[in-house]
Amino acid sequence: MIVRDFNEIVKNERDRVVSDAKWSSVRMLLADDGMGFSFHITFLEEGSEHTFEYKNHFESVYCMQGKGSITDLATGETHEIKPGVMYALDKHDRHILRAEEELVMACCFNPPVTGTEVHREDGSYAAPGEVTEEVSA
Repeated sequence: MIVRDFNEIVKNERDRVVSDAKWSSVRMLLADDGMGFSFHITFLEEGSEHTFEYKNHFESVYCMQGKGSITDLATGETHEIKPGVMYALDKHDRHILRAEEELVMACCFNPPVTGTEVHREDGSYAAPGEVTEEVSA
């Protein structure tokens, strides 16, 4: 059994807290936990806009707090994000995520991330085991 306290991770395990351009993510479960997925609590700053495309991962996201929107760049369709809304990037969907208010999101990635990833210029993370120069976006 794995039991972790979000507050303890934030206070004592800074290696599990990842930050990038106007977002931060507390990595509760990572690849080395052996669960087959990773689980994060992610914060997106109010007024921020992010373009992502997880070419090598599937992601599901549940909004716990805040208000924003997500636009599917393939279809142009925009969906409201608010508490209780979940979205799943089941086609490695390139998208824009906008935070009208600070968004607090619970996220799962498959395959799991290691905790050291940063977004590459195209908005993706490297595939597991891929050796690449990582670039913040």
